[in-house]
Parts: sequence; structure tokens; C-alpha cells
Amino acid sequence: MLDNVRYLLLQVRNDDDPMAGHEVDCFARALNCPPEQISEFDLIAGSPSDAELDAVDIVLLGGSGDYCVSKGGAWLDPALDTMRQLHATSKPTFASCWGFQAMAQALGGHVIADASRAEVGTHEVFLTTEGRADPLFGALAEAGDHFPAQMGHEDVVDRLPPDAVLLAKTRLSNQAFYFPGKPIYCTQFHPELDRETLLDRLRKYPTYIERITGIPYDQFVQNNTGESVHTDALLARFVALVMTR
Repeated sequence: MLDNVRYLLLQVRNDDDPMAGHEVDCFARALNCPPEQISEFDLIAGSPSDAELDAVDIVLLGGSGDYCVSKGGAWLDPALDTMRQLHATSKPTFASCWGFQAMAQALGGHVIADASRAEVGTHEVFLTTEGRADPLFGALAEAGDHFPAQMGHEDVVDRLPPDAVLLAKTRLSNQAFYFPGKPIYCTQFHPELDRETLLDRLRKYPTYIERITGIPYDQFVQNNTGESVHTDALLARFVALVMTR
């Protein structure tokens, strides 16, 4: 059954963004499925139809290249309407990074740009009490109360939606939430990335690292990136959880 799951990846990237295809490959790796099992839809160009959403089992959201929630744009309101539709219809959805921020903003949370709380590289994430008891995130508690995860964000969700439950956080930002009674999980960190694929992305934007962290790229890679084996299975566990309910 899980071998035939149909995925739709909602992307927010320019046509020439080299990370668009890379993102598909990263989700495919984390989901243990061929890339051809993941369809793509560009939210910059519009919103998916009801038929396009009905045709898939699970919706995925990831990063956003040159776009962010805090800066907005003409594309943002229709994209947030799609988030509300996913929530209203209880569509199984996993949203990371930009998706985490968009889902929060759409459902009554608040997103701001805050360079003082930007996080890039591999950071320790701490489970909340609710996270340790959660059917999906509880498995991460086997590593203790915290685990390393890959990140790259300047926008911060500083207020969750009123019906969301916080599952994890760093010392600087909220990192994961879900909606009780709905098969929707959201993470600021990237469970679709490991150290190698994070570095694939960072190589495309070496000046971004120094601008955000003040650290030369090579030094940053050596001292601020590491493995994140505990999050490797998170997406596959999510699929198993929502598809066997």
C-alpha cells in the first residue's frame, strides 16, 4: 500500500532555481520512493485545483528559494488559501521550512523576519512534553530530549496558530507543530535533508552563509554542519501513520 502513495510537492521557486529538482530528489530519498512518484505544482503560478489535490494521497511542502512569507507578494494570498484548504479538508500534509511558516500564517499564527534568530546548518532541536508523547515525534525521544536537524531560515514563526500544538523548538525558534485531529505536521527544520544534501544547497549560495552567520563558508561547513540521522525516518513514519489510520 505504501509503495503506491501518490505525492504532490507544492513548490515556491523560480523556474530556473536549480534546487527545484534537487528538492524532489531529497523528498524521494527521505520517503524511500522514486522521484517519479512525486508530482510538482508551482504556487508562484497559482493554486492547485480541487481535482489536483484529490488525485494525490499526501501533500508535501518544503523550502522556497527566493521567496518568503514575511515579504509576501501577489502570489502569497492564494498560496495561503491553499494552506487553509488543506487544513479544512484534513488533507494529509507534511510541511517543512517555508511550508511550516506558510501553514502557521494561514491558520492564524504570525511570521516575522528576524535575522537575530536565523538558523542555518545543523542545530539541536528540543522536544516538548507534547512532542515526546506524540505518535510521530515520540520516536525521536529515543535519542533523548533533543536531536540534530538541518536548517536554513530567516523567517520565524513567533506565534503558532491557536489550535496548533508545539512539538519541538530550539533556543531561538519554534520548530514543529501539528493540528490535533488532523493529519498535518509542520517543521521549521528540513527532515528531507541530511548533511550531504544540505551542503548541496549551501554550495549554491556561499555568500548567504557569510551574510547570515558572519562565518566564512569553509569554516561554517566544518564547524556548523553535521549528521542528522534521527530525522532521516521522520517522513517515512509520517506516511505510515497517516496512510494506516
